[in-house]
Amino acid sequence: MDLVIRDARVIDGTGGASYRADVGVHEGRITTIHREGETGPRPAGGHTIDAQGLALAPGFVDMHAHSDLALLRDPEHTAKAAQGVTLEVIGQDGLSYAPVDDRTLAQVRQAITGWNGDGSDIDFDWRTVGEYLDRLDRQGIAVNAAYLIPQGTVRMYALGWDDRPATPAELDRMRQLVAEGMREGAVGMSSGLTYTPGMYADDSELTELCKVVAQFNGYYCPHHRSYGAGALQAYEEMVNLTRTAHCPLHLAHATMNFGVNKGKAPDLLALLDDALAAGADITLDTYPYTPGCTTLVAMLPSWAGEGGPDSILARLQDDETAEKIRHHMEVIGADGCHGVPIEWDTIEISGVSDPGLASCVGRTIAQSAARRGEEPWVTARRLLIDDKLGSTILQHVGHEENVQAIMRHRVHTGGSDGILQGFKPHPRAYGTFPQYLGRYARELGVMSLEETVAHLTSRPAARLRLPDRGVVREGYRADLVLFDPETVAAGSTFEAPRTLPTGIPHVLIDGKFVMRDGRRTDVLAGRSVRRTP
Repeated sequence: MDLVIRDARVIDGTGGASYRADVGVHEGRITTIHREGETGPRPAGGHTIDAQGLALAPGFVDMHAHSDLALLRDPEHTAKAAQGVTLEVIGQDGLSYAPVDDRTLAQVRQAITGWNGDGSDIDFDWRTVGEYLDRLDRQGIAVNAAYLIPQGTVRMYALGWDDRPATPAELDRMRQLVAEGMREGAVGMSSGLTYTPGMYADDSELTELCKVVAQFNGYYCPHHRSYGAGALQAYEEMVNLTRTAHCPLHLAHATMNFGVNKGKAPDLLALLDDALAAGADITLDTYPYTPGCTTLVAMLPSWAGEGGPDSILARLQDDETAEKIRHHMEVIGADGCHGVPIEWDTIEISGVSDPGLASCVGRTIAQSAARRGEEPWVTARRLLIDDKLGSTILQHVGHEENVQAIMRHRVHTGGSDGILQGFKPHPRAYGTFPQYLGRYARELGVMSLEETVAHLTSRPAARLRLPDRGVVREGYRADLVLFDPETVAAGSTFEAPRTLPTGIPHVLIDGKFVMRDGRRTDVLAGRSVRRTP
């Protein structure tokens, strides 16, 4: 054996009862599991860890990550490694950096500066999905990564930022781009249907692209058209669309937010149960917090985004057009804000691209406006222009009872939706997985520890169709986490969001320590995880 883990409480990821065992690892695989009380020789040789008092689980899978550039920028990637994350799914919300051409790359970099930074410190030496995945492998990354083809980027590539139906030729081009990305290893396709330009696609266009994804055994992961007014209808739209396309569905950050949805999680779960009973293939992910996180520009109405970032800035700088934007946001309810009139006291600035605007961070738009003696829209408009659309926000519109109800569902998985940029990021970026284990399993008893681990390991591995991950089992990859069930907790808070968790001393990928005794090693054991043909 290269490594023997002695006397661990094995929580194997299946949801079944835990048991005590010695676990042997050799050449990146789990080779021996010797249960307490079994006869025969115990595994021996190599390095030994005394796991007395610790639980041994499969590595956690972050089903919704925004580490597309962070994996390249920050080789240590301690924010995720320290949580026990051994695999992230990136390319989320319909906007990422492949496939692109030079024009599209420049536009998408500007559009999601708030998520990933402007990329000025990155050598963008790729254009295709395969080239991006090759870059991850060539450079070496801290944790494994799987990629979703971003539908908004594909639309941007094929027809720009126009709010109109695709022509037959443009739709063919989008089909071709999706097929190429799937052949090159993507596991599915994502959408951001409250983000431009992806939100300009109608259901027939999305259905055609999902048919391509289904041909390659992938899945569709939409950030759908509303999490506020009309949320249930938006969920139903995605269920019906993917059933028509015969494509598996994974609902991104499946929340029920805003005042109109307080206490309505059971309505969503009933919708999903009916679809599952009728044969639909559905999973979902959530983060264990109530506030959301996105960019300030995402709150604008979709018509203000037509033409791309430069056009948005031009509209904001025109007084008459800016007043129309304000009216849609504050009175009508912009589609960017999920059809709900915006409440500026719920919009907290979490990050800015321009350090000169740092005084806004940690305050709501309403608070900053009051300090300046002006209306909130005046403050928001100025910030959008001065920060060149790069500001990120926390949106305090969630409901705890909805969060807990949804996470109990049998098709639920964990996803951080963690944006690592900004002076004051959402604590979910550093705390999602220990938050599930500590607060929701141990302290609140929302689920047993065994069931919680299954949500974070075997369920996402099954959605990703990974035949040798997600369970502690002989022959499986040694992507493993050792944690203390009595002390594991998220250290990150809204006041100190970059604080690392406690109670997770060891994390291994392919049998190599990426965290050891609570410290990040220099090992880059991660690789791209590509769709199995």
